[in-house]
Amino acid sequence: MGNGPWKQRLKAELIHFYHIDMANQDLKVPSIDLTGRKILVEVLKEIPEEAATFYKFVPISRQGKILEVGMINPDDLKAKEALRFITRRNYLELKIFAISQEHFRDVLKQYRSLRGEVKKALKQLETEIKIEEKVKLVEGKVEGITDKIVSDAPITKIVAVILKHAIEGGASDIHIEPAENEVRVRFRVDGVLYTSLVLPKETQAAIVSRIKILSKLKIDETRVPQDGRFHTVVGNNKIDFRISTLPTPGGEKVALRILDPTVGLKSFAGLGLQGYNLDILEKGIQNPFGMILLTGPTGSGKTTTLYAILNKLNQEKVNIISLEDPIEYFIKGLNQSQIKPGIDYTFASGLRHILRQDPDIIMVGEIRDEETAGLVIHAALTGHILLSTLHTNNAIGVIPRLIDMGVGPFLLPTSLNLAIAQRLIRRLCQKCKKEVAASTKAAEMIEQEISSLDSDQRKGFTWQKPYKIYRAKGCKFCGNKGTKGRMALFEILIMTPQLEAIINQGLSESKIKEEAQRQGMITIKQDGIFKVLQGSISFEEMVKVIEE
Repeated sequence: MGNGPWKQRLKAELIHFYHIDMANQDLKVPSIDLTGRKILVEVLKEIPEEAATFYKFVPISRQGKILEVGMINPDDLKAKEALRFITRRNYLELKIFAISQEHFRDVLKQYRSLRGEVKKALKQLETEIKIEEKVKLVEGKVEGITDKIVSDAPITKIVAVILKHAIEGGASDIHIEPAENEVRVRFRVDGVLYTSLVLPKETQAAIVSRIKILSKLKIDETRVPQDGRFHTVVGNNKIDFRISTLPTPGGEKVALRILDPTVGLKSFAGLGLQGYNLDILEKGIQNPFGMILLTGPTGSGKTTTLYAILNKLNQEKVNIISLEDPIEYFIKGLNQSQIKPGIDYTFASGLRHILRQDPDIIMVGEIRDEETAGLVIHAALTGHILLSTLHTNNAIGVIPRLIDMGVGPFLLPTSLNLAIAQRLIRRLCQKCKKEVAASTKAAEMIEQEISSLDSDQRKGFTWQKPYKIYRAKGCKFCGNKGTKGRMALFEILIMTPQLEAIINQGLSESKIKEEAQRQGMITIKQDGIFKVLQGSISFEEMVKVIEE
């Protein structure tokens, strides 16, 4: 009995200095390796930094109502009581892991990486507000404020920290959203929004003003939406930000689109084009004239695919001109022009001027009306390669849509080369994905979709029965999401003599569908199943995207 306290103290010392290996033997608490692991900000919020530092425990991940926590000393009863008290508000079930001192310190640093830097800047907020009051506005421009003040201002630091962490986290968008008593900052990663930061309400006006200054917007105009852009250099890469402000009852909401050319300008393979579809597109862009139209809902990646095609066609010997709204990426060698409807510079009026600029290849951001539709048909018929987008559900719907917009059916066979439909889908994390047997229902769907495909359509794809699919539970490389990055699912309809006959003899969508099957078109669903069997995407995600 007398040796009990002494043994406990010795064990605590061994735990402290030998990374809890001895604790695992006695307490049967599993250990976890946190080397290089990044903890999500929303998980860090579950335990305040002060409590984590004092009691030597840190949050690791959260799955539903289960919070995983790492402790240096898992048998510390006071720490466990404090942990239960802290997490009671969210009714969380705790799962304890033993961690080393080194890994504990690594997680504490992550508290300071985003929220810590912002907290330091907030301490200087009163000074910043006083500086903002001294700013003099003359016709929307800032005067009477030196570069030294701007570079040292805490709000400037807060904005810089937000931008830095969004880029490093692979975000495509930043949303700064005013609420009644706070300002919420959310990042969109792989198409999903995550809350990354909550700031005091009093920072809102200063943060919005700072972003407006960077974007050369009118900081005294808060009643109407404004659009702008600015750029910064991160490492060796120039990153563009496209800015949109929107008045709301709580103040101005700001959305920033991150335009990183190393991420946004992709190769065909990077988009997810492969096998039969890749062959069809590469042959299609070799035609000396005619239209290639991209279709799909908003946010399906059509513009990214257009840029990939333009990059492929971008050569010294051709004159490429684009009309965009807005210009997302500036590409060397292209003549890019942004439309301005407010001064009647639209896709239609701009296209008339483009045709006088001796173009070989024309890109029009979107066919929105009958006038633009007529002009793009004219451009394609007069010896130009024309790229543009439409909004339809599938590739088959492109032809009826153009006819609904007033295009004569007899003009389509000689002007349209390819109609490409696409959807965006999240990629599985290639580090933590695991092969599993397909369920009976999944296997039936897979068999139904691919059993009739011929060798040309199956080019580049192999699989065995019983079918295997993949799932990913999450790891440090994907931020425990199970997905990392996105790719597209495609279907491509080709203009053929048989399709020409269908159009000329009286349009029927069912006959177009039959022709698509005859020519070997791989549907978006079939392309998705190929990528499921490859392990690029999950079966569940594919079904969800197809059904939307």
